[in-house]
Amino acid sequence: MLLDTASLYFRAYFGVPDSVRAPDGTPVNAVRGLLDFIDRLVKDHHPDHLVACMDADWRPHWRVELIPSYKAHRVAGEHPEGPDEEEVPDTLSPQVPVIEAVLDALGIARVGVAGYEADDVIGTYTARAAGPVDIVTGDRDLYQLVDDARGIRVLYPVKGVGTLSLTDEAALREKYGVDGRGYADLALLRGDPSDGLPGVPGIGEKTAAKLLAEFGDLAGIRAAVDDPGAKLTPSQRKRLTEAAPYLDVAPKVVRVAGDVPLPDVATALPRAPRDAAALDELGARWGLGGSLQRLLTTLTA
Repeated sequence: MLLDTASLYFRAYFGVPDSVRAPDGTPVNAVRGLLDFIDRLVKDHHPDHLVACMDADWRPHWRVELIPSYKAHRVAGEHPEGPDEEEVPDTLSPQVPVIEAVLDALGIARVGVAGYEADDVIGTYTARAAGPVDIVTGDRDLYQLVDDARGIRVLYPVKGVGTLSLTDEAALREKYGVDGRGYADLALLRGDPSDGLPGVPGIGEKTAAKLLAEFGDLAGIRAAVDDPGAKLTPSQRKRLTEAAPYLDVAPKVVRVAGDVPLPDVATALPRAPRDAAALDELGARWGLGGSLQRLLTTLTA
């Protein structure tokens, strides 16, 4: 089981009231919400291995070089002497180090790799997996990894952190008209304002799905543009031709990496805390109470 950790603690933050606070009054709603979420996931799905995948770089330079608008609207400010910063709620940022410390003390693997997003870490673990994989994320970008033959599916939070939608290839075909492999091509053709991806003007989701059904994949669509006999309307041919510079680079930006240099860490679900003393201290300092105890009980059981 691979957790898109930032996606999940954002949802926990907005799903749990900020009246949930530590003894000193600091909000810990994201911390407790994430612990409750992990507890529910372990109880319901019984993973053998669990990795909290992190964004070591939420807007990698190599992606921005290819498409400068990539996540540009999320940048709080351009810093000549440092990295861009993603805008996050003021009371969420201080909770992230607490989340990291608690996961480490529990012994839940926490992996981020410099120069890569959590999506890329997830993509690499998925590529290397010998058995089934559940990816837990609120980011539809990861639908591209769904693969029934390998048992790879996405568990997508629908409401808060309690209700999950199971996404397999049948669900993708029903909703988008593509399978997992086709989802990345669909996404880059239609664009995604939330990620600053312009897409091909005039090619929306339904048209993109029809083109992929007709020509197989992005390469097939681009080959059709150069084939006078291909079933493309004049406007589609014109739009795809004009978008060639974008289509040259978009696949590398949109498709998650599968070759991230992952650290050698133990990923087995812990049965006991890695550092019980540190966990007790964290639990008391931040008032993690029932959320932490429930998760500990589930792990030891």
